[in-house]
Amino acid sequence: MNTVWMTVAAYLVGSISFAVVMSALFGIADPRTYGSKNPGATNVLRSGNKKAAIMTLIGDGAKGWLAVWLAIRYADQFQVGDMTIALVSIAVFLGHLWPVFFRFVGGKGVATALGVLLGLNPWLGLATLATWLVVAFAFRYSSLAALIAALFAPFYYGLLFGVEPQLFAVVAMSVLLAYRHSHNISNLLAGKESRIGSKSAGAAKPGASKHK
Repeated sequence: MNTVWMTVAAYLVGSISFAVVMSALFGIADPRTYGSKNPGATNVLRSGNKKAAIMTLIGDGAKGWLAVWLAIRYADQFQVGDMTIALVSIAVFLGHLWPVFFRFVGGKGVATALGVLLGLNPWLGLATLATWLVVAFAFRYSSLAALIAALFAPFYYGLLFGVEPQLFAVVAMSVLLAYRHSHNISNLLAGKESRIGSKSAGAAKPGASKHK
């Protein structure tokens, strides 16, 4: 029973879309209405509001980390094991992808996946983050960096800890992350993918006139 409610709670935490929340707080357009229409930090950055993007990144990452950290922290107290931690890991990620609070229209899960990995083990998260940073710095494509980091994450986990239930959660996240980036993959192949930092004309403040 503890496994069930912990998994459901993780999904609900993951369903909090910080891109939408922060955009509302900072008075910018809903990220689901411009750019890639993805409610994530990279698309929020296209609004030109770096603070909103940073807060989105922190919030989406923190919810993944918190759900997993709490599951590990209280595993003994609630008599749950590695399988429950694995289910919590994938549940908070699924919440971000298909949030119940936002009609199941969520982000692509990069920041939340990183938070989950950091929660499982800081070295695992840092190794994956380093991979993302190297690729992003070299090519300036957030999607490409995310795809390559997702490819390496299960490898890093297996190298550090071997085959455990959490490894399958990491593999599942990597597969889902690649699936959510299918459109980006097509754009990358066609040379149409937006680079990190490019602005979108549709990211004006809500109600702002397009004509001066």
